[in-house]
Amino acid sequence: MVISTPDFSALPDVHDLRSLSQALALLDAILCPDWESRYYSFDAHWGAEEALASMRNGEGDHYFCLFNADGAILKGFLHESAMSPFRSNPPRIWPGVLDSVPPQFTEALTEPAFVIDETTFCIWRTNQDSAWQRGDIRFPDSEWTDGLAELLAMLDNNPRTYQRWAESYYERPVSLEAVIHIYEHKQLTGEIIQVLNPDLSLQELSLDIAEIGYAHSQ
Repeated sequence: MVISTPDFSALPDVHDLRSLSQALALLDAILCPDWESRYYSFDAHWGAEEALASMRNGEGDHYFCLFNADGAILKGFLHESAMSPFRSNPPRIWPGVLDSVPPQFTEALTEPAFVIDETTFCIWRTNQDSAWQRGDIRFPDSEWTDGLAELLAMLDNNPRTYQRWAESYYERPVSLEAVIHIYEHKQLTGEIIQVLNPDLSLQELSLDIAEIGYAHSQ
């Protein structure tokens, strides 16, 4: 199922999205030791009871997802979107995108790392919600042009989605078995790392593992 603004039911719940975000960050850390060239990152120690997942594609597009004790809020920016704040003078965020953010997440709207001035979509889910939520938005020309479908496609929790993307982006074969291993948060070993990147050791990855907070299942 494709994640889109009309229907983002395929987006994992808060717990599973956090787990997936850690897996994506770890896979990128293995495949690309150069942090500046990575797409996905995860800081498990962002704040007290807070973690931050992010994606940056190097072309100005990004998303940030803040996890806290109340749930999660995810905002993104597609620079080519018809809903870009910069299509107005002065720039303004499209009406409705942030208007209904619940109080559990309003601190994120003033967090510099969120780059809130660059926002084309925003969704959230509290621990009491049964689904992800968004504001009441009148979309331009009845088109879903907020960038959500483009930027969140990787979050379908399908290892093959990441494998296909990584092989294209990093221009080398990527083991699906190894990707599944990490998606399932199985114990990270030197052998798994070597399958994905023969030039990297478990010890060299230790700081990334600590930052990501990757914990393996039994």
